[in-house]
Amino acid sequence: MAGMGEEDSLIQGEDSFSGSDRDGRARTMPAICDPSHWAHRIVVLVFMCFLGFGSYFCYDNPAALQTQVMQDMKVNTSGFMQLYAWYSWPNVILCFLGGFLLDRVFGIRLGTIIFGSFVFVGQIIFASGALAGRFWLMEVGRFVFGIGGESLAVAQNTYAVNWFKGKELNLVFGLQLSMARLGSTVNMNIMGWVYDKIRASMDASGVTTGYTTLGISLMIAASTCLFSLTCGLILGCLDRRAEKILNKEEGKTGEVIKLTDVKDFPLQLWLIFIICVCYYVAIFPFIGLGQVFFIEKFDFSPAQARAVNSIVYIISAPASPILGFIVDRTGKNVLWVACAIIATLSAHMMLAFSFWNPWIAMCLMGVAYSLLACALWPMVAFVVPEHQLGTAYGFMQSIQNLGLALIAMAAGAILDQKGYLVLEVFFCACICMALIAAVMLYFVDLLRGGDLNLSSSDRGKLQKNDSPHSE
Repeated sequence: MAGMGEEDSLIQGEDSFSGSDRDGRARTMPAICDPSHWAHRIVVLVFMCFLGFGSYFCYDNPAALQTQVMQDMKVNTSGFMQLYAWYSWPNVILCFLGGFLLDRVFGIRLGTIIFGSFVFVGQIIFASGALAGRFWLMEVGRFVFGIGGESLAVAQNTYAVNWFKGKELNLVFGLQLSMARLGSTVNMNIMGWVYDKIRASMDASGVTTGYTTLGISLMIAASTCLFSLTCGLILGCLDRRAEKILNKEEGKTGEVIKLTDVKDFPLQLWLIFIICVCYYVAIFPFIGLGQVFFIEKFDFSPAQARAVNSIVYIISAPASPILGFIVDRTGKNVLWVACAIIATLSAHMMLAFSFWNPWIAMCLMGVAYSLLACALWPMVAFVVPEHQLGTAYGFMQSIQNLGLALIAMAAGAILDQKGYLVLEVFFCACICMALIAAVMLYFVDLLRGGDLNLSSSDRGKLQKNDSPHSE
């Protein structure tokens, strides 16, 4: 596979050095400071995981404060869902361009810092709009936040592949998802409490509450974006240092991505894109609207509704690395993806057509969501060469965000006009489309001799034969 030499030097540890140079560095450099050693890669992974923490924490600020936003800003459900649509719209184009810019213009390090800055500034504008009682300014903030949010995720994925391509990649994607969902979980369970505490404090002081309380709460949330931006700066320094020490530039092929390469993406990649879109549009918009759903259908209190609505993210935090490890050890990525889709479809059908305790369906959805992410996203690295990775991931998230933007508006309109039952049927239809694409992916990959559904041992043998080190 293209570019395997670069990643092998990171994965194989001290064997990446040769002769006296390796021995000399082993004697003079502590393991935790040695970019070829697993201890140093763990340090890099920590900063890599925290890179997306702030973005994911603030992405679902509206969901955690749905009732407060609608009351304080005087908007209906359709208007509320525009906060998610405005986040997604810029990424229909910019996410793809962000991946291209990472590959061709900025490079991974500068691009990460630029996109992290957009996230931080966008959250500040979003909070300022609430402070001023201007909903249109909140929408502007979400637009700016969106410019950086998904492109930052592309950078995070590219970093992961650059450092961990090989047997560890599914586990690393699982760990990254775990930390991202930790951010979402903390947001779901703490932002309502923060809002209530600020409101109580302002009431006690005789200060007018309302949208001012909302603005202060969102401004506090912006601190997580600043923290993630700092992690991006540190990660860039570590990556630059590793490039110099390991002479990574010498192992590059010199190939560069061209925008016209998109038309040459293999059919397997396009099917992966379809699965991504059809699956995630039935997860994120549902969680964005879920709090009121659980209150109305199951007569939950607001606190109970927040808890069950966030269980998908709570389960994802510990489950993602475990499931990523299992996928690493077994392979069979397409099979795991299909299982995750079927489980998610079952969960949505339980919520739509039964009055069973929703904790059952939401826990099942949490496990399935974690499994799909661990098995789906690493497959991109198996079907495109290294110099196209940023663009491929960017294009994947561009299409995902087009779907999310359209479905966010459609979901709000369906809910206002038809209610939650019709909305759930709509989500089930989206999941069925993802399942059809997964079945097609299995047969297309099988007929084309791909390795997406190979066992871990068979894939390892294939990668070893393709690697320059096997010669």
